[in-house]
Formats: sequence, C-alpha cells, structure tokens
Amino acid sequence: MTFEDTSGDNSTERMESVAKALEEVLSSALPQGCITVGVYEAAKALNADPDNVVLCLLATDDEEEDVALQIHFTLIQAFCCENDINILRVSNMRRLAEILGGVMPGGEPMDLHCVLVTNPQSSLWQDPALSKVNRFCRDSRCLDQWVPVINLPDR
Repeated sequence: MTFEDTSGDNSTERMESVAKALEEVLSSALPQGCITVGVYEAAKALNADPDNVVLCLLATDDEEEDVALQIHFTLIQAFCCENDINILRVSNMRRLAEILGGVMPGGEPMDLHCVLVTNPQSSLWQDPALSKVNRFCRDSRCLDQWVPVINLPDR
C-alpha cells in the first residue's frame, strides 16, 4: 500500500506538490554546494557527518534490477533510519539529471542513484520546500511507509 492509496482524494495533488517541493529543494541546494551524488560518495558523506544530512534520495528507473545497487540501497536506508534522516525513493532519473545538471566536469555522467542533501556549513537550512518534503516523509512513516516513492514529472 502506498501513501497515495491511503490519503484519499487529495493524494495526486499532494504527490505533485511534494514533487514540486523536492525540485525546489534540489534547485536551491545545488548552488550552495549542498548536494552529494553517487552511492559511494553518499556512503562516505553519511559516515563522515550524518548530522549534516537533511534528506537522502534513492533513485532508480523501473527496469533497473541491479542486485549490488539494491544491497547498497538497503544499507543506506538502514543507516538513514538509524540516524533519523528522511529518505525518498525517486523515479524518473532523467528528470533528476535535468534538475541536477546530470554531467560532471569532463562530460562524465553523474551517478544519481543516491543523492544527499546537506545543510550549508554556515547555518541550519530553513526552507519551506524542505519542510514540506520532511512533513511528507514523517506522514508516510506514520502510515508504515518508511521509504515513500515520489515520481518527478517530466517538464
């Protein structure tokens, strides 16, 4: 059962609203240097300073069935749950790549399977869009959906 199944008539509107808020969070965090991408880079960042991580995104496309990736996801999810870090599964990696630029310097594509959003070094980040995403995660956990899925709509 998903959050959409249990929340009634406003579920589609709420999912779209949360997806838009997630896009705002990513767009505002990127220029501040508050984005870490890649499964291995995320694992290093989580081990180094988990208190600085405000959101973890795990992204796949539906047809992707990489067993090693799923093991990494399981370990990252467990770590995030243990450290009270909100987690979202994100579908539509193509849209995620558009939001984040998708290419590293040198033209190499980014590993967007795991994306961490961290606080800026200067202060705690207070963003209404981040609050909306965090509230959605909290509400989902109340419904025993520990890793809710958000579909980023194409633009």
